[in-house]
Amino acid sequence: MIIDAHLHLGSHEYMTRSALEAGHENTPRHIERVFAEQKITAAIAMGGADFAISPDVARIFYCAALRGERLANDAAAELERAEKSLKDPRCVGLKLYPGYDYRYPADPGFLPFYELAGSCGKPVVFHTGDTAGESGRVKYAHPLGVDEVATEFRNTQFVLAHCGNPWIVDAVEVAAKNRNAALDLSGLAVGNFDADELYRRCEGYWKYLRMWIDYLSDDTKIMYGSDWPLVNIPAYLKLMRRVVPERAHEAFFAANARRIFHLPETE
Repeated sequence: MIIDAHLHLGSHEYMTRSALEAGHENTPRHIERVFAEQKITAAIAMGGADFAISPDVARIFYCAALRGERLANDAAAELERAEKSLKDPRCVGLKLYPGYDYRYPADPGFLPFYELAGSCGKPVVFHTGDTAGESGRVKYAHPLGVDEVATEFRNTQFVLAHCGNPWIVDAVEVAAKNRNAALDLSGLAVGNFDADELYRRCEGYWKYLRMWIDYLSDDTKIMYGSDWPLVNIPAYLKLMRRVVPERAHEAFFAANARRIFHLPETE
C-alpha cells in the first residue's frame, strides 16, 4: 500500500502537457489504472482536485490552497474560506506557495492561518526550494523560512515539500530541530526516465540525499510524494525505493502520511 502525499489533480493545459511529457495521460481513467497497478490507495491533491478518482481505486484528499493574491484582496474572506475548507473531512491541511506568492512563511498575513490549522489538528504544507519557471522567487521558498513559524507555532504540524531541494541540508535541519516539522520527497525528478540510468547519472546527488536522510535519524519525518503529473509514477517509485533506506519503506510510503495528515485507515 502506498500513499501519495503530494500530487496535483487538474484538467488545465499545463497539467495535460506535463502528464504527456512524463509518459502518462491526464485523465481520471488513466490515473486510476496507474494507481491500481502501483497499489496507491490514497493520495493528497495540493490545492484541490477538479476531477474525481473512483474511491474503489484510491481515496483522494486535498490540502486547501492559500494564495497571497486572495489574501491581499480580502484577508478576512480568505480566513473564512480556509476555516470552511478545514471542516471538510476530505481536506487534510493547507498548502502555501511562498516562492510564487513572493511572501516569506513568517509573513504576518499568514500567521492566523497557522493558528487555525493547529486548532483544527491539520498540517500546513509549504512549497520549498526551486520553483517552476522563471517567475518564481526562490528566496521566499528557502526551507529555513519554515523554521521561524515552526518555532512559534508548536501546536501546528508543518511539512516542507520537495525536501527544500536544492537546499536539502537546510530542510533536514529544520525537520531535525523542530518536532512539528516533516519532509516530503516529491518532485525531485521530472518527466519520464529510466530510474537506474538517472540514479547512475546523478549518483552523487542521490547519495547526498540518502546521507542526510540517515543523518536525520528519524524515519517518521519523511514521506513519499510524486508531484504528479510532472513525473512518471512507476519510475519515481523505483527511484525512491533505491534512495530511501529499506528499513524506512513502510513508514515512508504510507504510515507517516497517514499519521501526519490524520488519514483514515484503508477499508
